[in-house]
Amino acid sequence: MSDENRNPEAVVDPLAEAPAEEVSQEEPYLNPLEAAELRIKEMEKEASEMKDQLLRTVADMENLRRRTEKEIRDAKQFSVTSFARDMLAVADNLRRGLEAIPEDERANADGALKALLEGTEMTEREMLKTLEKHGVKKLNPEGEKFDPNYHQAMFEVPNPDVPNNSVIQVVQSGYVIGTRVLRPAMVGVAKGGPKFPAQPADDADGLDKSV
Repeated sequence: MSDENRNPEAVVDPLAEAPAEEVSQEEPYLNPLEAAELRIKEMEKEASEMKDQLLRTVADMENLRRRTEKEIRDAKQFSVTSFARDMLAVADNLRRGLEAIPEDERANADGALKALLEGTEMTEREMLKTLEKHGVKKLNPEGEKFDPNYHQAMFEVPNPDVPNNSVIQVVQSGYVIGTRVLRPAMVGVAKGGPKFPAQPADDADGLDKSV
C-alpha cells in the first residue's frame, strides 16, 4: 500500500513549515486608502523640498546676475582711472599757465597773447568736457563745508565773517570718477566763524567716500 493510502488525512500547511522570523517580518497590511494617503504625504514632502531648492537656486542666480552687472558697470566706469589720473597733471599745467598771467594783463591782452590765452582756455574746457564724458568730474568746493572725504585741508585761516569749517580757498582742484574720489581737492579752511548751516538730506550725492 502506498504512503498516500496509509495517511489520507495528512495535509501540508505552508505557514506551519515557514520559519517564525519570516512570518513576523512581513510588512503590515495597508488598505488602498491608507497607502494612497501615505504616498501623497511623501510626494508633498518631495515637492516642498524641490520648491525650496528651486527658490534657493533662483535667489543664487539673481545675486549672481546683480554681481555680474555691477562688475560690468564698474569695469566700464573705472577702466579709465589710471589714464584719467595721468591726465590730471595736464589739466593742472593748463590752469597754472593761465593763472601765471595777472588778471589785468589777461583782460587787456591782444594780438598773439590774447590768441594764446583763448586757445589755452578752450583746450582746458574741451579737456574737462572729455573727462566728464568718461565719468570724471572736477571738484571746486569753494564756499562749501569742508568734507575730509573729498577735501584735503592745507591750512586754516581765522575768519569770523564766514561759517566755521568752510572752504575759503582751493589750492588745487579735486576730481571724482563715477562714485569714487580720484583726487581730493586741496583747500584752505576758515576757523572762528559761526556754525555752518545744516544741509538738507537731499543734497547727498551718493558718492563713494573712500579715497
